[in-house]
Amino acid sequence: MNGPIMRLDDVSVVHRIKGAGLFGHGSVQALNGASLEIRAGETVGVVGESGCGKSTMAKAMVGLQRPTSGSIIFEGRDIWSLKDRERRSHLGRGVGMIFQDPAASLNRRMPISQVVRDPLDVHDVGTPKERTARVRDLLDLVGLPRSAADVLPSQLSGGQRQRVSIARALALEPSLVIADEPTSALDVSVRAQILNLLLDLKERLGIAMVFVSHDIQTVKRVSDRVVTMYLGRIVEETPADRLPELAVHPYTRALFSATPGLLDPIDPIPLVGPVPSAANPPSGCPFRTRCWKATEVCSELMPGPMLAAEGHTYRCHHPVPAGITTADLAASARAATADLVKEPS
Repeated sequence: MNGPIMRLDDVSVVHRIKGAGLFGHGSVQALNGASLEIRAGETVGVVGESGCGKSTMAKAMVGLQRPTSGSIIFEGRDIWSLKDRERRSHLGRGVGMIFQDPAASLNRRMPISQVVRDPLDVHDVGTPKERTARVRDLLDLVGLPRSAADVLPSQLSGGQRQRVSIARALALEPSLVIADEPTSALDVSVRAQILNLLLDLKERLGIAMVFVSHDIQTVKRVSDRVVTMYLGRIVEETPADRLPELAVHPYTRALFSATPGLLDPIDPIPLVGPVPSAANPPSGCPFRTRCWKATEVCSELMPGPMLAAEGHTYRCHHPVPAGITTADLAASARAATADLVKEPS
């Protein structure tokens, strides 16, 4: 793989909110200085707790959220320096989006054939006859019967609607697909089918993918690299085959420790306290208020990106040393936080 097909350079997104702050308004730092590269044909997984900025970053990549600062380069062009029409054309043809809830993202009044055909019509691709043939091929590609073309989204199951969403995202043969929690709105029995479909399509079509999910075991399975986000920041970027035991950021290790595996019992690393408010983030490292390894330097300075190994970067003043198991970390964290959670005498 050569250079990245998409690159984020120090991208931030700040939302203005009313009813907060000294003068009745304030701001929320939804994304803070995110830098990331996505190469052709690879899958980058994005994990973190709710509100960490995963979906905001995905929306900025696909042109649905304008960054407050920074740049996003897709196939050599800074997408947010383009005029609206140019940006829609450039991204619309090159980037597909699979949304979390297919029931909400599909037009309930359109038959499935028109839902899938819509990107082809908008971008004036081919003749009407060629578009009809393309819709038929896309439905076959995602495993839907041709009879599905004539029904409305409400007449399909949740898994079938998500297959329609995938077909629509692939209509213009994009080089990159952004999948924002693509299985979370589905029944457990259907999730594996959709996940296997995405993996199969990725291999057959050679597309790059950004896979955003709370399910970090699934992210590890489908990804080449995994990005960990906390309170709007990317705090670690790790090759998937190094996870979880070779991750060095305490938050990444805590996330994986709280997720059940097929063979290993859960031994969660305790984190004391709630996630801080993005409207009033802590100074220095945002994770310090819940981290058992935090010291004074963590409150003074946000650590810059550091290299753990090739393709493995992190932001932490006190990274987990090599060879430390999750069980050892959990015991250390419990000992360090014992006084904080102890009932007052």
